[in-house]
Amino acid sequence: SDRAQEDASRMTAEMQAALQPLFGGGVADTLVALRRELHRQPELSWHEEHTCERLAHALAALGITDVKRVAKTGLVARVPGRTRGGGTIAVRGDIDALPIAEATGLPYASTVPGVMHACGHDVHASWAVGAASLLASNPAECDVLVLLQPAEELGEGAAAVLESGALDGVRTIFGAHVDRRFEVGQVVAQAGPLAASTDEFTIVLTGAGAHGARPQEARDPIVGAAALVTALQTLVSRRLDPAQPGVVTVGTIAAGTASNIIPDHAKLTGTIRATTPGARTLLGDGLQRMTQAIADAYGLTAQVRLSGGTPPIVNPANIAEMARIAVTTVLGADGLVPLPTTNMGGEDFAVYMERIPGCFMRVGAREAGGRVIPAHSSAFYAAEGALFVGAAVLAECARVAARESA
Repeated sequence: SDRAQEDASRMTAEMQAALQPLFGGGVADTLVALRRELHRQPELSWHEEHTCERLAHALAALGITDVKRVAKTGLVARVPGRTRGGGTIAVRGDIDALPIAEATGLPYASTVPGVMHACGHDVHASWAVGAASLLASNPAECDVLVLLQPAEELGEGAAAVLESGALDGVRTIFGAHVDRRFEVGQVVAQAGPLAASTDEFTIVLTGAGAHGARPQEARDPIVGAAALVTALQTLVSRRLDPAQPGVVTVGTIAAGTASNIIPDHAKLTGTIRATTPGARTLLGDGLQRMTQAIADAYGLTAQVRLSGGTPPIVNPANIAEMARIAVTTVLGADGLVPLPTTNMGGEDFAVYMERIPGCFMRVGAREAGGRVIPAHSSAFYAAEGALFVGAAVLAECARVAARESA
């Protein structure tokens, strides 16, 4: 709405003014223009060619020229520190968009049919460039790698970056995500679970088909599937510690061709979400055992395929404390807010954290008086004030981590 756009513009101006000492020399206007261009021309995972070129150009314009392509359509920029040696810190922004038709009404709305930045990666990419600019003007003690990562939405980009070797030697990594549950100027930086694992499953139950009027001649996979859907709900309610969040969702069931035919197979697909490695293992193993037990009980055979998605994000206390110091340095103590409910969404930043100590944050992206808009919806957008907060906080995280581990 016009009111929301006015509020977002005002919040951008207010946050830009509040952080003006950091974003001088026209850098703030450059970042806003960059964000709007990226939002206007979104690209899907592994197709971020224009995005990559535009980001490289933006970095060069800010005097950051040690930039390399990585993982097909990503970039990594090295910002020199005050001293050489002693390892490297990394900050990451993801850059891909989603296959959603935009309905925000923004003046810089997507011009690409059926594609939009419905998860704020236009802001993440821009604030990573902003962090690089801040670190170039006020360096950390050691070098900082600014990573612009492709294909987060597919859960594939982080693994490709690690495989490339671009992060070899990195000792700490930081990242963040916009979140309209929080106002601009609020940041979640806390130890413990912050995002869930994202495993998917496919189950095929095979029996024997028959006429719908003579079920005794069949081994009915639909009845078995119905029993399995109900039984799977007990994995969370009766197997998982009630203090640990978890989700087992059956998203699709496909079986049969006519009302009077009992089919010979039924296919179910769904997702498992957990916030700790132990809970992830428990739910995955439980799903396979329960499926086999139900299949045996109904005279069926079962095939279970559990795809390994992204792991959960569990921020370690010592790295989270570095992030908290950075947030309070930039925004004051009032800038820190707690996560009100467990986030069961996934984030492939977790792949980095399996190999590199790190911390992931949530950055407020709601303008004053604005409404909460869920990510991955056609109406989602992030207030631009979040751009300056994210850039400043990530840059300060790198400085704090460099000092702490010097």
